[in-house]
Amino acid sequence: MAESQPKSRTVVEPLSQFDLSHYSRSSPIRSLSISSISDCQVLIYIGTQSGSLILLSFDPTAATTLHVPNTTPSQQHVSLLKTVLVADSPVQSIFVLDDVGKVLLLFCDQCLFLTDSLLTQPLKKLGFLKGISVIAKRIRTSDSESTNLLENNSVSSLANASTSTGQRLLQKFGSGIKANGVKVKEEEQHCRGDNVFAVIIGKRLVLIELVNGSFVILKEIQCMDGVKTMVWLNDSIIVGTVNGYSLFSCVTGQSGVIFTLPDVSCPPMLKLLSKEQKVLLLVDNVGVFVDAHGQPVGGSLVFRKSPDAVGELSMYVVVLRGGKMELYHKKSGICVQAVTFGGEGGGQCIAADEECGAGKLLVVATPTKVICYQKVPSDEQIKDLLRKKDFKEAISLAEELECEGEMAKEMLSFVHAQIGFLLLFDLHFEEAVDHFLHSETMQPSEVFPFIMQDPNRWSLLVPRNRYWGLHPPPVPVEDVVDNGLMAIQRAIFLRKAGVETAVDDGFLSNPPSRAELLELAIRNITRYLEVSRKKELTILVKEGVDTLLMYLYRALNRVHDMENLASSENSCIVEELETLLDESGHLRTLAFLYASKGMSSKALAIWRVLARNYSSGLWKDPAVENDLLDGCADVMSGREVAATEASKILEESSDEDLILQHLGWIADINAVLAVKVLTSEKRINQLSPGKVIAAIDSKKVEILQRYLQWLIEDQDSDDTQFHTLYALSLAKSAIKAFEEESGSKAFGTRMGETRSSGYGKNSIFQCPVRERLQIFLQSSDLYDPEDVLDLIEGSELWLEKAILYRKLGQETLVLQILALKLEDSVAAEQYCAEIGRPDAYMQLLDMYLDSQDGKEPMFKAAVRLLHNHGESLDPLQVLETLSPDMPLQLASDTILRMLRARLHHHRQGQIVHNLSRAVDIDARLARLEERSRHVQINDESLCDSCHARLGTKLFAMYPDDTIVCYKCYRRQGESTSITGRDFKKDVLIKPGWLVTR
Repeated sequence: MAESQPKSRTVVEPLSQFDLSHYSRSSPIRSLSISSISDCQVLIYIGTQSGSLILLSFDPTAATTLHVPNTTPSQQHVSLLKTVLVADSPVQSIFVLDDVGKVLLLFCDQCLFLTDSLLTQPLKKLGFLKGISVIAKRIRTSDSESTNLLENNSVSSLANASTSTGQRLLQKFGSGIKANGVKVKEEEQHCRGDNVFAVIIGKRLVLIELVNGSFVILKEIQCMDGVKTMVWLNDSIIVGTVNGYSLFSCVTGQSGVIFTLPDVSCPPMLKLLSKEQKVLLLVDNVGVFVDAHGQPVGGSLVFRKSPDAVGELSMYVVVLRGGKMELYHKKSGICVQAVTFGGEGGGQCIAADEECGAGKLLVVATPTKVICYQKVPSDEQIKDLLRKKDFKEAISLAEELECEGEMAKEMLSFVHAQIGFLLLFDLHFEEAVDHFLHSETMQPSEVFPFIMQDPNRWSLLVPRNRYWGLHPPPVPVEDVVDNGLMAIQRAIFLRKAGVETAVDDGFLSNPPSRAELLELAIRNITRYLEVSRKKELTILVKEGVDTLLMYLYRALNRVHDMENLASSENSCIVEELETLLDESGHLRTLAFLYASKGMSSKALAIWRVLARNYSSGLWKDPAVENDLLDGCADVMSGREVAATEASKILEESSDEDLILQHLGWIADINAVLAVKVLTSEKRINQLSPGKVIAAIDSKKVEILQRYLQWLIEDQDSDDTQFHTLYALSLAKSAIKAFEEESGSKAFGTRMGETRSSGYGKNSIFQCPVRERLQIFLQSSDLYDPEDVLDLIEGSELWLEKAILYRKLGQETLVLQILALKLEDSVAAEQYCAEIGRPDAYMQLLDMYLDSQDGKEPMFKAAVRLLHNHGESLDPLQVLETLSPDMPLQLASDTILRMLRARLHHHRQGQIVHNLSRAVDIDARLARLEERSRHVQINDESLCDSCHARLGTKLFAMYPDDTIVCYKCYRRQGESTSITGRDFKKDVLIKPGWLVTR
């Protein structure tokens, strides 16, 4: 009876068995081989110790049922087709040649037999090669990695070297002649070499090929004695003896030692692993992987005992020993399953697998019994592990299958999702979400039922996929936690009664509370949705993810995350959230959500309520919370935060009524924000200036001034009404600031020493109001100066008055203010320079010397004026203007220098006048000389231009003494001579009595 004792995985399961003990003539089984004819028929060839060949037929599809441990496999699907007694010696090896429908047998008496695959024809003994001890079939992985022996060795030379004299003689009569079962073929008659074998005869290694039922000798290589096992892979033949393992090249015949065996060791054993194109070399209980060149690759396998037989099944190595079968993973070397199929001491076991190495069937045999095993499908293996709650092993198996190419990547994602749901119902929420995130095929909508009770808006989006049916249908996470806690309590009760359960021991030893589990579940589902937001999702799924994520944030009271989600680009459904957020008091989040969805009016209404009484909101006032303990002045109060968020909405809005509706309360909190709203460039359509000016509170003077400044300077408005209104507003503020400064003892009295009340930490502007007024009055020409002058007429804003009088052209008043009121002699003199008339300086000098209103004469200013501009003044007028009371020592030097400069200027003028007269006389004399010159013309005189004789013709002479006829003169013109010189541009100066060259 075959008894399966799985350790971790169930890789193989018994399908059927055949007991030879029911046949009295049967003898112990010696060799075994299988051949898959089709999906529903497998032929099993059994060689016995008595020399019989038994053929069994097996239908794997009819026997494919999940094996239940401790049960006997069925025998009804295995049938005996035929038994043939071949020889008296045991059958040592069986080779099934599926492509030619033949079976090759090697008996212990060192003879080869050939028969058909169904044993319908008599067996033919191949007696041309005697004394064969070991035979191996050549396995070619690809044409590029293996050599065609006939292309490298001549057939005739091989025949001459390998056959007897009689065979060489028969070969001369033509190909196709048989000699004791041997056929020597020419190269053009040779097949493609699928059935090529290597045989050991004594110390010879002979390479033969089966062609049309006969063998062709290809090559003979000198070998060694005592070969026990052999494998032929591509161009390498690996042989094993009691001394060790060696490698021969079938192309060159050269050999080399792979490694030697210890003096005391088990017999050598080789197993060709066709799937990986490697060879497994056994040294006692250790299996070493080598490639076709004999180089170790991929590590080694360590078995419990030295095996009797070795097989291959997909990515596992199968070893048999003492009625037990063990499966080892090729890469990890871990024993994944152990199966007992016979009792201890029952004799040697053998195994047969499909030649491709990737088959699903494995046949093992004891001396009297044949058992057929089938590889359990990968998904069934994974299911079995999941039922055992061995999730790590299940994932490890799935990853191995995906790495081997036996499982698609989508299936691996499916397994991750399945494990995630199982872990979720087992209350391991963090591990469950980790698996969800590893699944590339799982849809975020699959977790929606755990958050919101069905039916809901997104019920139809949830895939109706129960996976493998290993977990219950999805329910809200509260129910999952409640059911899990009930299972834990039930398991604790059963544990006390001595009954083992599948509940985690950690939960049994320290049962968690419902609140802890619920928080853990929500936090991890939130983590999954946060990652899912970054994926490419459909619009409906995006809406579900964002809306439910907001639900979870609210459940965790993560206000900051709620506000970040609501204020960023999101797909939340407002109708699903506004009631929830309003009732829970998360007004800030609701306002952000309204704003992100373009519902500006509702958002602004909330911000207005929060600004009015911020303590009613959930979000604490940071200024109150910090209590300014750190002295940080940058922490905004709650009202300022509300105003800031409202201003961000209004800066992009073009709804004029909405903006003006909320402008007032924003201005009450922060004037700078109000100005940003009015002057924003983000909106598509700008506001109507008239409506804005009318809506601004008359007390918010700075806001009005900043808005008018923006219209004039940034928007280049040329509306005289705005310019005048701005000037009047600045003038009013300047008068008020001046009066406040004058009445305050904390500030100085000089202009410029203090700053007005419009310039401070909370002010919109960065410079005093008077400075702004003065700059605007000087730079703009579009305001009405008379209106502004009427406003400031009775004030002490003298500089502003001077600017306005200058605009009106009242020079005297400007000079009086600059010289007498402001006592700014520099400005006064500069203004006189702008006027550009000498009388302006005289007028200014008269103001300095004849001060009115009882003021003392400004002698120093007068002296400064005379010193700087005395040269341009009339000395007589200056002397007449000078006051008799002016000290002589103040003006003596200045007057003396002025008189000297006046005399120098007069004499210099006389010199220039006389020089001019001399030049004029010289020019007159030169002109007279030119006109009085005589020119003599005779019959030989020629025109300098056309070279015609002048004779009695009219002619002209230029200042450079060139003479032309009248015709050429008309053509040349009176100012340009024949030489090209233009006398209007290039004047000819002839030396005279005054002017020389």
